[in-house]
Amino acid sequence: MKKLHIYLMLTGVMMLWGFNVSILKTLVENVSPVTMTSLRIFSAGICVFIILYFLHILRKPTKKEWKYIIAGSLLNVVGHHYFLSVGLTETSATNGALVLGMGPLLTAIMTLIFLRQKPSFIRLTGFILGSIGVSITVLSGSEGLAGLAIGDIHVFLSILVQAGSFIIISKAAKSIDPRLLTGYMLLLGSILLFIIGLLTEPSGLSEFFTISWELWILFFISAIFGTAVGHMLYNYAIGQTGPAEAAIFINLNTFFALLGTSLFLNEKITSSHLIGLVFIISGVIMGSGALEEIKNKSKWKKNVPLAK
Repeated sequence: MKKLHIYLMLTGVMMLWGFNVSILKTLVENVSPVTMTSLRIFSAGICVFIILYFLHILRKPTKKEWKYIIAGSLLNVVGHHYFLSVGLTETSATNGALVLGMGPLLTAIMTLIFLRQKPSFIRLTGFILGSIGVSITVLSGSEGLAGLAIGDIHVFLSILVQAGSFIIISKAAKSIDPRLLTGYMLLLGSILLFIIGLLTEPSGLSEFFTISWELWILFFISAIFGTAVGHMLYNYAIGQTGPAEAAIFINLNTFFALLGTSLFLNEKITSSHLIGLVFIISGVIMGSGALEEIKNKSKWKKNVPLAK
C-alpha cells in the first residue's frame, strides 16, 4: 500500500513537471533563461523552507551532510539546469526531448555502477519500453529528427549530472530527510546559478523586473508547484524507492508535457502520441517494480492456506 502511495505521488509530480514545461516555454520567450531559472529556484527554495518549518523538520545539517548538499546543488541544480537551458537553445526540441528520455535508463546504469543494484529482467525491459515510448511520442512531432548538434551534448550532460545527483540523494537520505536536503540544495544552487547569470546575461536581471503581472503569476506557479513541491516530493520518493525506480516515472513527464501544450498552447495530440503513451505506461509499470510486486502478492496469496 505504501508503494502504491509513492507511485501515485510520483505520477502527480510528473504531471506538475509536464505542465510546467508550457509555463517555462512562455517565460523563457520573455526573459533571459539562466537569470530567470536562478530566481525561480531561489523562490522555490524559500517556499520549501517555509513548508519545512511547519513540518517541524527544519534543522542545521552536519558537516557530512553539507558534502551531500554541495554535491547535490552542483549536479542537480547548477549543472542540470545550466546545461539544459543552454542545450535547448542549440538543438531542436525533438532532439532535446529524445536525449532527456534517456534519463531513466542512464540512472539505472549509474545505480548499477555506484550502488551495485542490478535491475531484474522485468525492470530492465520496463526501462527499454519507456525509452521506446518517449521516442515514439517525440518523433511524432512535426520537427523531425535533426543531425547531432552541440546542444545535444549539453542536454546529455544535463541528464548525466542529474542522474549522478539521484545517486547522491539516495545516499544522503540515510541521514538527512530528502525534503530538507531539497531546500538547502535549491537555495545554494540558485545562488550559484544567479552568479553565472550575472556573468553570461548582464541585462537579465533588469529585464526580469519589467515583465507583466501575468508572467509574474506564471513565475510563482512554476516556482511553488513545479520546483518546490515537485522536487520535495520527488527527492522524498528517491529516498523511499531508490533512484532507478523513481527515475522510470520521468518518462511520464514527456506525455504530460504534450498534454500541457495541448491544453495551454493549443498544440495537437496525435494517435502516435497515444501509442507512445501505451509504451510509456507499460515501461513505468514494469520498470518501477509494480508488476513484480503484483506477481509476488499473487504468489503469496496462492501459498497461504485457506482458513477452515
